[in-house]
Amino acid sequence: MSSIYSFNQTIKNKQVVLSEDQSTYIPVGSFHRLENREDVPLELIEVQSGSYLGEDDIIRVEDRYGRL
Repeated sequence: MSSIYSFNQTIKNKQVVLSEDQSTYIPVGSFHRLENREDVPLELIEVQSGSYLGEDDIIRVEDRYGRL
């Protein structure tokens, strides 16, 4: 699949390629990562559900952007 809107998503070491208008589900507690495969900005809509929606429970295992 080659689209200017495609990106890789890795959940539990399984890589999936998604493109425009596609969605995925990330189970609670799963290590996951997104990688933009193209030279255009990736726009992502994140939807959270559950009783707690805060950001302070994020555990960064690896971060190339220095947010650890």
